[in-house]
Amino acid sequence: MNSLAGMVVKRIGLGFMTIVVISVLIFLGVEALPGDLAQAVLGQQATPETVAAFRKELKLDLPPHVRYFHWLRGFLKGDLGRSLANGRPIADLIGWRLSNTLFLAASAAVISVPLAIILGMLAALYRDSLFDRIINITTISSISLPEFFIAYVLIAVFSVHFNFFPSISDISDDMSFGQKVYSIVLPSLTLTLVVVAHMMRMTRASIINVLSSPYIEMAQLKGLSRGRIIVYHAFPNALAPIINVVVLDLAYLVVGVVIVEVVFVYPGLGQLLVDSVSKRDLPVVQASGLIFAGVYVMLNLVADVLAMLSNPKLRSPK
Repeated sequence: MNSLAGMVVKRIGLGFMTIVVISVLIFLGVEALPGDLAQAVLGQQATPETVAAFRKELKLDLPPHVRYFHWLRGFLKGDLGRSLANGRPIADLIGWRLSNTLFLAASAAVISVPLAIILGMLAALYRDSLFDRIINITTISSISLPEFFIAYVLIAVFSVHFNFFPSISDISDDMSFGQKVYSIVLPSLTLTLVVVAHMMRMTRASIINVLSSPYIEMAQLKGLSRGRIIVYHAFPNALAPIINVVVLDLAYLVVGVVIVEVVFVYPGLGQLLVDSVSKRDLPVVQASGLIFAGVYVMLNLVADVLAMLSNPKLRSPK
């Protein structure tokens, strides 16, 4: 247990250092953008005195390393500053958008995780059969297509042709839960098709790998059915890599929704990030980028810890 706790502490420390490095890269990336931020916001008609005053207000006249630590200290305190586009507190903007993104990611996860595990177990159960080949071809096809292509195909079929679901997934606080779910059916289905292939193929491969173990042969000699062997004996022992890929795909559902949110005009954090880049609202871009990075690192950390808990071999030093 002490060894496990030590490894968890090391993973947390590594995750914290990773976020610090990413924060530096985000800050340097924004700094490297061409042009003057104050001039871009005020326009070409602004006088030099006005530009200088605005630069001082934004603390752009300070050295970069001073501004970085000022920004990082404010971020850790929850003070993300104000948006240059509308003057609203960035924390208020991001809070609502992040909750929408998490709602969309959770909806996709509720569909994709059980579906992928069930398909993976069935593919292992009927290995090399026609069903297995169809599932493999379908998942490889879905994983090979970019998100925006899948999204536009779903819009063309279910929104334009059959008129089942809206093509624009706009949600608001005054909508009921059912209305929100109905509005995000197509983006949730897009994300499901993107991530279900990873999880299904890992589930299938892990179970097939476990099926060659001696205790599985013993179970077969006892006359247990193949389905019972897979569900009660192979699947629990194949959980470590499956959990790992499931959590990593959950991280993708949160961080990788930018394209899907833009296609469906969904008011999430990814859409806010794209809008802020087009408006050169750099404080919002910095805050959104660091939040995405923090969520991704945290979920990777959860994947590592769950993998160690489910597989004792990972806790032992080689």
